[in-house]
Amino acid sequence: MLPTMPRCHFLRHLFLLLLLVLSPWTSSCAAESSNLISVYGRAASRSLLSSEEPNTELVVDLSGKVSLIMHPSNKPIWSFSSGSPIHSSYQAPLSVVNNTENATEISKAFVVEYIDNSEVTTVDDGYTRKTMEDLLMEMPRVTDDGLTLGSKTSTTYLVDALSGRLLHVYKTTQSSGDNKNTNVMVKPTTADNLVNLQLLITRTDSKLEHFDKTSQKPVWNVTVSHFRADLRCDLAFNRDKNLGPEILTGIYMPLRCGGNHTDIRALVRSGVFIRVPQGQRVGTESGYDAKMLPSAATRESRKLWEHDVFAKGFRWSPVKLLVPLFVVCAVVISVFVKRSWSSGGDLNSKSGPSKKKKNRKSRQSDFELIEGGQMLLGFTNTLNGAADGRKIGKLFVSNKEIAKGSNGTVVFEGVYEGRPVAVKRLVRSHHEVAFKEIQNLIASDQHSNIIRWYGVEYDRDFVYLSLERCTCSLDDLIKTYLNVSVTKGNNLWKVGGHPSPLMLKLMRDIVFGLAHLHELGIVHRDLKPQNVLISKGMNLSAKLSDMGISKRLTGDMSSLGHFATGCGSSGWQAPEQLLQGRQTRAVDMFSLGCILFYSITGCKHPFGDDLERDVNIVKNKVDLFLVEHVPEASDLISRLLNPNPDLRPSAKEVLLHPMFWNSEMRLSFLRDASDRVELENREADSKILRAMESTAPVAIGGKWDEKLEPIFITNIGRYRRYKYDSIRDLLRVIRNKLNHHRELPSEIQELVGTVPEGFDQYFSVRFPKLLIEVYRVISVHCKEEEVFRKYFKCNNM
Repeated sequence: MLPTMPRCHFLRHLFLLLLLVLSPWTSSCAAESSNLISVYGRAASRSLLSSEEPNTELVVDLSGKVSLIMHPSNKPIWSFSSGSPIHSSYQAPLSVVNNTENATEISKAFVVEYIDNSEVTTVDDGYTRKTMEDLLMEMPRVTDDGLTLGSKTSTTYLVDALSGRLLHVYKTTQSSGDNKNTNVMVKPTTADNLVNLQLLITRTDSKLEHFDKTSQKPVWNVTVSHFRADLRCDLAFNRDKNLGPEILTGIYMPLRCGGNHTDIRALVRSGVFIRVPQGQRVGTESGYDAKMLPSAATRESRKLWEHDVFAKGFRWSPVKLLVPLFVVCAVVISVFVKRSWSSGGDLNSKSGPSKKKKNRKSRQSDFELIEGGQMLLGFTNTLNGAADGRKIGKLFVSNKEIAKGSNGTVVFEGVYEGRPVAVKRLVRSHHEVAFKEIQNLIASDQHSNIIRWYGVEYDRDFVYLSLERCTCSLDDLIKTYLNVSVTKGNNLWKVGGHPSPLMLKLMRDIVFGLAHLHELGIVHRDLKPQNVLISKGMNLSAKLSDMGISKRLTGDMSSLGHFATGCGSSGWQAPEQLLQGRQTRAVDMFSLGCILFYSITGCKHPFGDDLERDVNIVKNKVDLFLVEHVPEASDLISRLLNPNPDLRPSAKEVLLHPMFWNSEMRLSFLRDASDRVELENREADSKILRAMESTAPVAIGGKWDEKLEPIFITNIGRYRRYKYDSIRDLLRVIRNKLNHHRELPSEIQELVGTVPEGFDQYFSVRFPKLLIEVYRVISVHCKEEEVFRKYFKCNNM
């Protein structure tokens, strides 16, 4: 039998019921005048933030770099490159189109212009200005001199809205006017969980291309790019009607979850127009009124749209009232039953707080569950001892053990404020270690590749850290795949032992997390596969954890000095750690080199078996034979394991290493390198050319024509003569065939594959060490040149 409810308690819940029932009606009535609608449809008092404008903005510059910037400082929070400039055009000389010699006149039928809004749209000499959108509407167009085609290509970049890290790229060609949008929602665990804020940046390239009637060769082309953004997440992430999700303290996204497309403002003062003869009219007969390309939506227009949607969506009607009334009644009744059950359970308790205090605490917890929009009716049973474990403050610790560490540290499954967590239990005598880990986690855990910290609780004997719960460690993941019958050639490794795209992503995640720590001045000091955790969301991701012995460099400190307290794990420490020398960020880079080797080789170590690793590390007795089949990995790992810490690359430099380049980046580098060495005089004593050719025995391994098919050699011989023992000539072949891939005979196109992946694989299989050898030469002689800065400099990372 349920205990009798006190009258004051009943009245309090009755008041709450009436408030919740009346809120949709009062909210809808006041929507247009007061804008007090919250994301749950309840009346909400206006906060100081509700009238604020977003303090960030998404912008794109002329080079195609998309940035999230702060206002009013315009300082970038993060940025990424979409690949190419947002405006581009090409017009071929008549000598190329008509195969005539010394023809210098260029056709002026179509001219690209960059003009300001204030300029007139009609120009003299029988021309008029038109926008790309209007010209696309009349394509294809046949004229006396040839055929003009129009197309649109959409590329969508899936970006982590917190860090700006590019997660995936989708590309498709679509017809003009196809604006179909599917609103994929990403549901959060709670409104505070911002890890899965998925930002979709869509770049639409509108292209016009004209072909000569006689020669059928391209005469000119124009491409104009337009960017828009979508934030795909649940409405619970939104701050209020004006502000999107909070990504950093006091910093909000400039767009809200659940909204329509938002155009991204281009940081250029002029728009792109195409000047065409007035006879080729488009639009009305009375003339053409040119207009600029679509500009970014203003904040005011976004506010008007939100006001309209919310006002229409929440207007009162009797039918709409029944739905929230039914839901609220069900919730309140469930809460009453749950509270009564909890109170009955307390009657049987022989120890602990008084019954009155427990009832008050239970009611408070139930109220918070309703207000938070969660329905965790079964969770109270767990908190009251029905499950195997116990409750400590806000934390429920189960008896299910996940892992064990040193000095009595144990990790359990648990729940903290309704969120599944991993509970790291430390002996209270080591509270300084726990406090240090909490400090460093608070400073760093807003990064998607750092494990998140949610809270801490204490009892008489232990300290309990509530951490983000992950699926497994990197060590567990690799060993699991090795134990499965289908191992190499699947998921983590390609056939032949090369790391798969998934493995490369996980290794890159580790470097991203490490770069974030080092930027904050935090040295981890205990990196190993067991301390890299794997989270399973939309994709697998790696996160750095266990920072119990991490140290933070303060002020202008560059090192922790000699004899720094604490030590890492045997077999994963840098030599200066083992010898108690000066410790810098470079100790983490040494450990990273061991982890990369371990990941690529499937649990092998560059310094041998467990018992001999520390001795071999001190003696610099390293064996990289198992990664020599991946030349880029061998080069990077050898640099990371350099016994001199000053010569090891930084985390940001590692992210730029060719090991992490995609096919497009690899081919771009080889093309730029070819253009650079082609400038060198063969007869003069060129240091660059001499250094490049000195690597030929390693990079080529003989004469390169012997590794290419006869049909390919015959094809290249039609245009020029090559020296088959020259790296410069091989680079020229790659460069020429890449630039003229679409003009190659069909049998040659089928042989070398599609650009970029197939084309890159064709040459990398035959010359696996070419890229890294050329990279080494360029890094010594041309690293500071403007054309190569993007391959070596990390200013925008």
